[in-house]
Amino acid sequence: MEPEDRAAFDELLESVLEGLPSDLRALLEEVPLLVDDEPSRDVLRVMGIRARAGEADLCGMHWGVPIPDRSVTQEVPELDRIHLFRGPILRLAGRGRRERLRQIRITLLHEIGHHFGLDEDRLEELGYG
Repeated sequence: MEPEDRAAFDELLESVLEGLPSDLRALLEEVPLLVDDEPSRDVLRVMGIRARAGEADLCGMHWGVPIPDRSVTQEVPELDRIHLFRGPILRLAGRGRRERLRQIRITLLHEIGHHFGLDEDRLEELGYG
């Protein structure tokens, strides 16, 4: 991905972040948000996705233990984090600015939902599937 494409995506992401309610923005100060061009081979393998480089449709992922599943007796888990993947988001959204903003927002809220313990079915019901 070209540097100008990354910069354009990151500008859209900043716009989405600024439009989130303050409570969610505060959450993202506690949970790192990482942005990569594409999911790594290791991520695809862990997720059980078979795709060639640059062809995966995994737009994002939450890595960590969802809040409702945590326990004080549990070992300290890896640091929670949210990943967004530019390439799949842009391929899914197409060329329009509005569509790209929408897809970035949906993907981000989807992964935040996983952080709070929402499963795929509930996220789909909420319009973030």
